[in-house]
Amino acid sequence: MIKKDGNDLYEKNMIIELDVTDMGSEGQGIGRIDGFTFFVKDALPSDHIEARILKVKKNYAYAKTERVITPSPFRVTPACGLARKCGGCQIMELSYEKQLEYKENKVKSNLVRIGGFDKEYIDSITEPIAGMEGDALRYRNKAQFPFGKNKEGKTVCGFYAGRTHDIIPVTDCKLGIKENEDILKCVMAFMDKNHIEPYDEKTGKGLLRHILIRKGFATGEIMVCMVINGDNISGIESLADELKKINVCSISYSINKKNTNVIMGDNYHTVYGKDTISDVMHVRKPEGGFKDCYIDAGITFNISPLSFYQVNPVQVEKLYGIAIDYADLKGDEEVWDLCCGIGTISLSMAGMAKKVHGIEIVPEAIEDAKVNMINNHIENAEFICAPAEEYLTKHEGEIKADVIVMDPPRKGMEEEALRVVVNTSPERIVYVSCDSATLARDLKYLCENGYELKKVRACDMFGQTYHVETCALITRVKKN
Repeated sequence: MIKKDGNDLYEKNMIIELDVTDMGSEGQGIGRIDGFTFFVKDALPSDHIEARILKVKKNYAYAKTERVITPSPFRVTPACGLARKCGGCQIMELSYEKQLEYKENKVKSNLVRIGGFDKEYIDSITEPIAGMEGDALRYRNKAQFPFGKNKEGKTVCGFYAGRTHDIIPVTDCKLGIKENEDILKCVMAFMDKNHIEPYDEKTGKGLLRHILIRKGFATGEIMVCMVINGDNISGIESLADELKKINVCSISYSINKKNTNVIMGDNYHTVYGKDTISDVMHVRKPEGGFKDCYIDAGITFNISPLSFYQVNPVQVEKLYGIAIDYADLKGDEEVWDLCCGIGTISLSMAGMAKKVHGIEIVPEAIEDAKVNMINNHIENAEFICAPAEEYLTKHEGEIKADVIVMDPPRKGMEEEALRVVVNTSPERIVYVSCDSATLARDLKYLCENGYELKKVRACDMFGQTYHVETCALITRVKKN
C-alpha cells in the first residue's frame, strides 16, 4: 500500500472535523490531522470544529470554520455580530484575558523563532503585557470608512471584508467612537439628497471615496475629512450645518484622483472650522498599575487629517510610559527619536532630557511636530525632515546620542539605519514596534553588533485584533 502525503488526501471544499490546539500569528486557529497542519479562520484553541478547506499546500492547508461542535472554554459572544464577516476583529470571540496571553506569547515566539534568542532568557526578561481596562471596546480615535455600492446598486459605507474590496456595511463599529454612526448617516443622507455617487474602483468614476473621522478623547473635538475623486463637493455647506449639530468642529476634503490603495490625497482643504483638532496626552509611569502616575500636566497635540497619531489614546499613554521608563533619562542626555511622526515620543521625553532630536520622512508630520513643540513651550527639541537611514548615514560620526528611540512602521528599520545606530554607540536603545516579527529581526542585528536585549514588554493597543505593540530595551555591551 502506497502512503499518500497530506496534500493528496485533502482538496478544496472538503469538510473536515478538527481539534484546534493553537493560534497563528494572524489569529487563526491551528489544528493537525496525522501531522498535516490546518490554519482555520474563526477557530479558537480548544474548539472542536467542522471546517471547510479553502486551499491546500504541500504541508498545510487553509480552512474556515463551518460549525463549532464543542466550543472552547475561552470562547465568548462577540460584541459585534459582523465580526466574522468584516474580519477587522479577528479574535473578538476569544476572552480578553486569553487575547492578552496570546499576544504576549506571540511576541515571545517571534523573538525566539526569528530573533534567535534563547526561550528561557526571553521568558526571564519579558515583563507582563499592559492590557486595557474594561471591555476593550470604543478605544479607536480614528476610523476610515470606504464608500461604494452593493449588488442592488445602493450606496453603502463600512469596511472592506478581509483580503477583498467588498464593502461590509457598518456604521457603528464597536471599536470606534459612538459619534461615527450619526456622522455617517448625515453623510449618506447628504449624498442621496445631492445625488452624489460613491467611487467605483473598477471604472474610476464616482466622487466620494472615503470618510476619515477623528476625535480628541481629552478635548472631545471631532474632525471629518471627505476623500473625493474630484476637485470639490457641491453643497458641502449644507452638510457642514448638519455635522455641526454633532459637535464636529473641523470639516475638510482631500482630493485623491489616483488609482491607488492609498486613502488620503497629498493635501486637504478646510471648509468649516479649524484645520486641526487637538488632543492631550499624559505620559504615565508604568509602576502602580498606571493609575494617578502622571509625569506632567500633559502635552497638547494638534492633529490634521494627514497626521499620524496613535489610534488608542489611553493605551498610548501606557506605551510611552514604558518607553520613558526604559530610556531612564536623568536630564543630561541627548535623545534621538527616529521615525518621530508628529513628535509624540520626542516631546514626551523633552522635559527629562538635555535635548531631543526627531527625524521623520513625512513633511506634514514634521510641520505638525514643530507646531506642537511651540504650542507646548518646549525649547530643547528639534525636528528634521529626512529618511532616517539617509540622514544618519550622511551625518555619521557627527551625531552624539546617549539614547536612541526607534518607532518605525510595520516593515521595521532599514539595515543601513541600524548600522549607523550601532556606530553612534548610544548607551541605550528603546525600540517601539507595531510588528514583533520585524522587531525580532532588528533586535537580532543589534545584538550581533555590540548590544544586549535587556527588557521586553507588550502593550495591547488593538483589542479584539491580532495586532500588538511591543517596547524593548537594548543596552550597549560594556567592554573590559
